[in-house]
Amino acid sequence: MLLIQAHAMRFPIVCCIVSGMAGAGLTLGFLASGERLAQSRADEPAPRFAVPPAESRLPNVELAPRDPRAGGAAPRPIGPSQMATPEDFSPEERVNISVYENVNRSVVNISTKVVQSVMLFESYQEGAGSGSVLDKRGHILTNFHVVDSARAIQVTLYDGKSYDATLVGSDPSSDIAVLSIDAPPDSLWPIRFGDSTRLKVGQRVFAIGNPFGLERTLTTGIISSLNRSLPARNSRTIKSIIQIDAAINPGNSGGPLLDGHSRLIGMNTAIASRTGQNTGVGFAIPVATVARVVPQLIERGHVIRPETGITRVFETDRGLLIATMNPGSPAEKAGLRGMKIVRQKKRQGPFVYETESLDRSAADLIVAVDGQKTTTADDFLGAIESKRPGDQVSIAVVREGKEVAVKVRLAASEE
Repeated sequence: MLLIQAHAMRFPIVCCIVSGMAGAGLTLGFLASGERLAQSRADEPAPRFAVPPAESRLPNVELAPRDPRAGGAAPRPIGPSQMATPEDFSPEERVNISVYENVNRSVVNISTKVVQSVMLFESYQEGAGSGSVLDKRGHILTNFHVVDSARAIQVTLYDGKSYDATLVGSDPSSDIAVLSIDAPPDSLWPIRFGDSTRLKVGQRVFAIGNPFGLERTLTTGIISSLNRSLPARNSRTIKSIIQIDAAINPGNSGGPLLDGHSRLIGMNTAIASRTGQNTGVGFAIPVATVARVVPQLIERGHVIRPETGITRVFETDRGLLIATMNPGSPAEKAGLRGMKIVRQKKRQGPFVYETESLDRSAADLIVAVDGQKTTTADDFLGAIESKRPGDQVSIAVVREGKEVAVKVRLAASEE
């Protein structure tokens, strides 16, 4: 764990969307990162939205008969010829209907029970969230905070049938968890993955989830911004967060964020709110992160990340001053230098005692990783975690007034 020391740090509050405890209560709690965040590259082409053809299957919506008192024709029995047809909907509505029909069976409702201990008494509190079917084997994708500390987890499919779920693996650093249920393959409709690296601000998006326990609710909106950051529960930072204005509320956590082609582009995770309900500012974990983490969770139950062994830094205006490193770590083996502990003996009257102080002048100042400027701990961790264990990175440091490039072979860190 990389610890950061700075003179002043500000953390505005962002609330989690996980549904509440004790029936109607809905617990919310995430911390948001700073407000000034970069948008994604603007030079990538925006994806096109597909409009389903006229013969696409539509819901059996009956057309209401006209009221004869208003000058219309007399009511008559509604037959098959009077069912809604594609021509009854606008192109935008047809896209909405198509996305919902394609995906709603892939969305699940997740109920949890968490034991709360007060003094000598224990009580169960209930929580709820959403999830997506990953495959025919019964793997379910959701947020880590939806199932965190749960004693019992239950997953309800689109057909109303519920199954006890077990936790396959979780990653608090990315707020991702994978569950498993023993359901018939015919009842499981895996969601289709999209590409979150080509998203554009202004692109239409769709969210399906279970806000306030209302199963498979569809809301629509646009991507408001890209490359936001959210702090995870273990003091790390989740990068490349998608900001949306589609209405998401308590219970939407873990549900899918979709594009116009019915593809998963993100997982709804948090809202920025002072009331605990939707204010038009929601956040989703990009599917690129999900695709990177989920296979490891299914395979080994946790994520292996690359690490340098640098455990503590001081943030300065020029870069990161290395304070401490793990003995025998890649950073120490590569020759990086941390602060030195200076011990001195002092006499006060008849007593002699020893003091310790840190000599900062001996420490390296990290300014870049593989040519990428690094001024904050988030910059450094982001650059390192984009690599794989075993990769070699070039860490540029200022040492004795000169910039030096140090090659570091990354080790594996199991969480």
